[in-house]
This record gives sequence, structure tokens and C-alpha cells, in this order.
Amino acid sequence: MKAYKVKSGVLIEADGKCHLLQGTDWDKFINDDEVYNNTRKKLNPGNQIDNASLYLKKELEAPVKNQEIWASGVTYYNSKLGREEESKEAGGSNFYARVYEADRPELFFKAMGYRAVPSGGMVRKRADSTWDVPEPELTLCITSNAKIIGYTIGNDMSSRSIEGENPLYLPQAKSYDGATAIGPCVLLTGQPLPADTKISISVSRDKETVFDGTIGIDQIKRNLEDLVEYLYRECSFPNGSLLMTGTGIVPSSDFNLQSGDDIVIRIDGIGELKNSVA
Repeated sequence: MKAYKVKSGVLIEADGKCHLLQGTDWDKFINDDEVYNNTRKKLNPGNQIDNASLYLKKELEAPVKNQEIWASGVTYYNSKLGREEESKEAGGSNFYARVYEADRPELFFKAMGYRAVPSGGMVRKRADSTWDVPEPELTLCITSNAKIIGYTIGNDMSSRSIEGENPLYLPQAKSYDGATAIGPCVLLTGQPLPADTKISISVSRDKETVFDGTIGIDQIKRNLEDLVEYLYRECSFPNGSLLMTGTGIVPSSDFNLQSGDDIVIRIDGIGELKNSVA
């Protein structure tokens, strides 16, 4: 079952049919430990619609309101290698190797909902950055009680030039206007995603593919529940949260995003997050 945040409420796609829960507040809807079962009970012929594509074309918003968006780093081996490469001249490469092996994960604040870009929106590169990449990430949707109730797609736009200059510049490399894309929906499920779930990305420039890659979520070194536990240890999230779980698809150093590039991120069972670079 998929939940889309639209201007008029929440659009639900389930069992090949679409239902519009008119006027439903996203914060109350998504911060429900039993949202899957409770939403099932609300679906009936009275709120079924036939023009779902019209709603999504005109009203689709990023599936976040007052939730904080956080991210995890160095959760894939490929990410460890990439971070070591970008920071070796600054002497910070050893830190990423140590994080990859440590019990405590790297967690950092990414954005509030008002900074989140929906599918179809424009992401940005920092004006003071010289090396920028998209990072396709499985993103957890978590309630205020630390329960994972769904999954979405995240694009953790990153300035590798700034982060590589000094690891302490991570917040500037990761958190800025247009640096966070989320969507297109939240996959609501009572079960973990299958271990063979794949994440893929394609970047096209002038209609030509300039970068693509695929990886399985079984390559994530961290247990997802452990990531949530660390995030919630000393932080409360009254409206719930979103947590990006890291990227395992790391472009080589000769790839750099350009304005006008089109980015498509796909995750099995969830759909596609599509954005262009401003």
C-alpha cells in the first residue's frame, strides 16, 4: 500500500485502486504505529477515485510535513571507499574507515520538511561547491515511538568538494536549500523490505545517460533497527522522522553533476523519485 501526500489530503494506492482521504493531516496520518491497518479500514467505495494520475500531476508533495529528516553515513563498503578517496588529502580518510567498523553509526541532520523537494521538483548544487553528486538512499519512515512503518526514496545531494576539504564541513556539504529530495510516496507495510530489494539510479544529460548504478539493500552493513535506536537515544521526534540509510552507489571522481541533469532513483516496490538539477 502506497501513501502519497497531496495538497488536498492523502492519496492511497492499494490493491490496484486509489482512494483520496480528503483533508487528512499528514502529521497525524503518518505518525501512527498502526497506520497500515488503520488506513486499510478507511478505504471504501465512497473515497475511491478514478483520476489519481491527475491528482499526482497537479498536487503531489514530498511525503513529509513536520518530520525531521536525518541521514546515516558510511553504511556501505562502497561509501567507505568513496569517502576515503575524497578526504585523503585532508587527512580525514581514516575517520571514515573507523566509522564503518564502529558500533556507533554516523548520523547527521539533513533537513526539515519545508526544505524537502518532491518528485518532479528541482534539486540544487551549492554555488560554492566544485564537485557534486546525488546519493540514492532507502529512507525509513519512523513514528515518534521509534517504529518503522514505511519506506520511501531519498536523494541526499552532497558536495564532495566541501566534505573532502575537511570532514568537519559535513553539515555544509549536506544541508542547504535543494539538497534533499524525498518521494514519491511512502510504502506502508507491516513487513521489512525483501532482502533482494534493489536501489538504482540513472543520471542523464541532454538525453544521454552519463551515470547509472544499482545495488541491493542487503549490502547495508548496519541493521536498520539499530540505526533507529541510535537516532532516538537522546532525541525526541513528536511528529516522527525520516532517516536516509546511506548510499552504496558512489560515482567516480571524474563525475560531476551539472545544471540541467535529470536524476531518476528507483527502489523496488516503492517507485521512482525524479528530479532535475537547477
